[in-house]
Amino acid sequence: MTIMSRGADQLLLPVNPLFLWFSLAAALAVQLVPLGRHPAMPDVLALVLVFWNVHQPRRVSVGWAFMFGLLIDVHQGALLGQHALAYTLLSYIAIVMHRRLLWFGLAEQMMQVLPLFIAARVVSVVVRLIAGDGWPGWGLALAPVFEVLLWPVATWLLLAPQRRPPDPDKNRPL
Repeated sequence: MTIMSRGADQLLLPVNPLFLWFSLAAALAVQLVPLGRHPAMPDVLALVLVFWNVHQPRRVSVGWAFMFGLLIDVHQGALLGQHALAYTLLSYIAIVMHRRLLWFGLAEQMMQVLPLFIAARVVSVVVRLIAGDGWPGWGLALAPVFEVLLWPVATWLLLAPQRRPPDPDKNRPL
């Protein structure tokens, strides 16, 4: 039995900055696709932002979350700052809890990020209601659930380039 026998404890290569920014740009592109404005639609950009805030908090900061939020606000014609505030809050909390979150397994991580996604939706809805917009409906309660269900997919996809190929070298323990 080797030291790194389980897949969860596998050593990862450093993240490629080009891949990191490409994944954020791809998430932004998915968010910009006109799929309709259904309240239960998961926010893919928020999911990828939280993932990189947890795994690379020095590269993807609260400032980037604010900028992405402004881009989404402008694109959707929403109240300027609505998504920026939600993404900023989401990123701040993710960065604060990133060390603790990485100790958990995938199922526990899902339970830890669910309140983050709920808080982001609540902030967004409260800003809309204060501005005089109507109630979007109870379907928006499903969006954080869908985002949490996408967390394992995002983890698998975004960590895939960092995983080392199996190296059966008998002389190295790692």
